[in-house]
Amino acid sequence: MPGRGPLPSPVTQRERTTRARQAGTAVVVHDGEVRGPELDGNFGPFTRDWYDTWRRAPQGQLFTSTDWLRVRMLAPLVEAYSRRPSAAAFSEIRLNEERLGATYVDRIRARIRVDAATDAVVTALPADRFAELRARASRSVSSRPPEAELPVYEQDDDAPF
Repeated sequence: MPGRGPLPSPVTQRERTTRARQAGTAVVVHDGEVRGPELDGNFGPFTRDWYDTWRRAPQGQLFTSTDWLRVRMLAPLVEAYSRRPSAAAFSEIRLNEERLGATYVDRIRARIRVDAATDAVVTALPADRFAELRARASRSVSSRPPEAELPVYEQDDDAPF
């Protein structure tokens, strides 16, 4: 079965078509807002989490009623997959999620760009977070394996030696 081909080149690499390509790109903001209808039915926590993830996904801003219908139609298949995983069910779920823009590559192909919210909080990492790793990396490396420390046994008659 043939593949889908390589990813499109970034817009900056195609200067002649930049304006036309940018005009066709949908830009959505990752705001965490819940969209779409509630999931009705007797579904387990795995399927409910999956559905809520789609409701909070930034590309959900672009979904119309038919897109939400497709996500709701997938819910029974996701529920069946969570109870008894199969390659066929996973393949069908993956194919439908691809059409909805589930992964980064899917969104590039669909010309959807997700931007961070303007009021997003950026947390700086502590400066010494990687100090231990740097210290380990700066130690000298020997080609000899480290000598194992043998346990010290008390002098009694039950000692193995």
